[in-house]
Amino acid sequence: VRPLPLAAAAVAAPRTALRLLGRGLAAAMSTAGPLKSVDYEVFGRVQGRHPPTYTEDEAKKIGVVGWVKNTSKGTVTGQVQGPEEKVNSMKSWLSKIGSPSSRIDRTNFSNEKTISKLEYSNFSIRY
Repeated sequence: VRPLPLAAAAVAAPRTALRLLGRGLAAAMSTAGPLKSVDYEVFGRVQGRHPPTYTEDEAKKIGVVGWVKNTSKGTVTGQVQGPEEKVNSMKSWLSKIGSPSSRIDRTNFSNEKTISKLEYSNFSIRY
């Protein structure tokens, strides 16, 4: 019995998806249109139990790369890179939502620019 062409395509499709996943987030994002990079600093009651962990989780959920860290002056700073619409989603989260225990007074964004490729392969917490 010969497999139907449609059945063969259905079997091959998951392999293709896995191959794309294997190339990583950075490779997938590099084909998603214009890439943006932006630095940020969040002011307010933004350090405490685990704000960088929440930021890392949200960045991964949205699909951006970069980093976050607590500063000695009580702010949270970092950089976000990815497709423009995803970077904008992360900017909104950083300025309006944040971690559950935070109170955001303001968020400053700087050095926003279009980039040709991502400088990071994931989103990480810096210490």
